[in-house]
Amino acid sequence: MVAVMVSLGSGCSFYNRVMARKNLVDGAKAYKDRKFPEAEERFRYAASLDPEGETLEGRTAQLSLARTLHSEYIGNRSDKGKAQEAIDAYKVSLPQYLKDLKETEAAYNANPASADAQRMYLNSLSSVNSTSSAIASLYDNIQMPDKATAWLEQVAKDQAYPPTARARALSALAAKQNTCASEISDTPETKKTVAAGDGKQAYQYVKPADAAQFAKLQQCTTDGMALIDQAMALEPDSVKKSGSLNPDTMSDVELALASEVLKIFQSVRSYKASLINQQARIAEMNGDNSGRDKFKADYETAKGAMNQLGDVVQKIDDAVQARAAAKEAAEAANAANANGSANANK
Repeated sequence: MVAVMVSLGSGCSFYNRVMARKNLVDGAKAYKDRKFPEAEERFRYAASLDPEGETLEGRTAQLSLARTLHSEYIGNRSDKGKAQEAIDAYKVSLPQYLKDLKETEAAYNANPASADAQRMYLNSLSSVNSTSSAIASLYDNIQMPDKATAWLEQVAKDQAYPPTARARALSALAAKQNTCASEISDTPETKKTVAAGDGKQAYQYVKPADAAQFAKLQQCTTDGMALIDQAMALEPDSVKKSGSLNPDTMSDVELALASEVLKIFQSVRSYKASLINQQARIAEMNGDNSGRDKFKADYETAKGAMNQLGDVVQKIDDAVQARAAAKEAAEAANAANANGSANANK
């Protein structure tokens, strides 16, 4: 069969694509069965047939290889060498998918109603988003936080990456600063329980005894807000106007594409609210009650924006789950009818 296909194609390159597809199928089955070494071998061979990622098969093989190496590391977290292999493989796949994203985004913008254009754009966009994030995660997992931060900063500044990937990187950097602030402001030393009247209790925030710790709290909060403001500036109109989305009228791929974008900016809005809350705590520690009240009002506004986007994301998730359940029920009914017909014919 392969010989016939080659004779109809364009020689060696066509043969390579056929062989890549075969190894992708076999590798996917091995991966599903958690036979990761076999999957790695299959994907590595498929990727070697198109090392530049000029074809969809080549790009898919390279990213599949990286994800398989990542899974192997997760199965044995003491094998840091495998994690580094995964990082290296992801870094090979990224330029391939960035190029692919540029092409598929142009096709999607030219014909946004096309299901094929939507599907191809979603595939390349989600591949770039997940891959750039996975590299930072792996660096953190193998205790290389400086490299994780450097990588996130690189992605955040590089306009070759889509706004979603850059916003996710900025959000991850802001999350580190928010954690830094919380480790100081959310302690028994700084967070006191006081009576608030009517038998209720509230929290009162006081400065840490160590002035250096208070300075660190302020710096982490300031740096975090600067990062999250950059991420918010990347929020597209599709997110700002997401309240008008009606999941019932959207196709499966449209739901997936909307979810891919909205969930990233839901996280961005979440960290914006958290960092504003840190600002309110700092103001209270400084005895600036008017500043505290202003930040608390800003926090409620930011929290409302976060929840509004979260409601849209939840509606999309509900629609996806409902469709999956309906499909499963229909398949079960068809199988039952088939069995009934077979028994009746015996």
